[in-house]
Amino acid sequence: MAEVTASLVKELREKTDAPMMECKRALAEAAGDLAKAEEILRVKLGSKASKAATRVTAEGVVAVASDAGGKTAALVEINCETDFVAKNDDFLAFARGVANLVLERNPADVAALSALPLGAGGPTVDARRAELVGKIGENLTIRRFVRLQAQGRIAQYVHGGSRIGVLVDVGGGDEQLARDLAMHIAASKPKALQAAQVPADDIARERSIAQQKAAESNKPAEIQAKMVEGAVQKYLKEVTLLGQAFVKDDKLLVEQLLKQRGATVHSFAMYVVGEGIEKKQSDFAAEVAAQAAAARGESDSVKK
Repeated sequence: MAEVTASLVKELREKTDAPMMECKRALAEAAGDLAKAEEILRVKLGSKASKAATRVTAEGVVAVASDAGGKTAALVEINCETDFVAKNDDFLAFARGVANLVLERNPADVAALSALPLGAGGPTVDARRAELVGKIGENLTIRRFVRLQAQGRIAQYVHGGSRIGVLVDVGGGDEQLARDLAMHIAASKPKALQAAQVPADDIARERSIAQQKAAESNKPAEIQAKMVEGAVQKYLKEVTLLGQAFVKDDKLLVEQLLKQRGATVHSFAMYVVGEGIEKKQSDFAAEVAAQAAAARGESDSVKK
């Protein structure tokens, strides 16, 4: 019997997308024969699971879970390949279960979350995910999650068929203000709470663009410097929550609104499904042309 090594388990997992322990058991049952172990897993999980792991998952949902007191909440993004599956009841139930698990267990990362059991005596998160891959026929991935412990209280908002999810920790004010702020974040999508938290690379990129535009103006150097600084400050207002105009009153900045209402935003989290994931673009005309060419090739080979 061949030794069931970690590298062998890893290779089988990459081929089948099955949970690690399932791979280990299949290899043990197959006496270390990789092909036989893959066959065993395909019987258990379905043939679709092995092909799904390489496909892009840019659709999906964000799921939210919170405690009764509004002091702790979790936000999770779970992806699939199509918006059709994003509405599947089993997929949505899985997303809700994962969000609740993050709230209750506070795992360190996605790997730790994937190893946790879903319910008492239930399968692990990763095992359940693999089962759904086999059942639904699409690749499913847990992309990211955040767990917020409030200094004040947490307001939550989910928008667009669970495509945008927001958690915001608000001190002072009232429930309506907190909800309005969560809705504002979903609509205006700030990158940070305040200017000091905006990534330096983002500021450097905007400064470079502003410098190039200013140089094209052929104005004196001191005027160009003011133009650049003005453009950078405008950018920082647009991408920071405190600097943005409030969506319900564009004459009022969020920072001014908070001062008027005696409130503070301690932190916030926002996920937009598929944000930053490169989606595969399909050229239908090229696809049809390629199929027609392939058909002609087959026809010519038959004639010969």
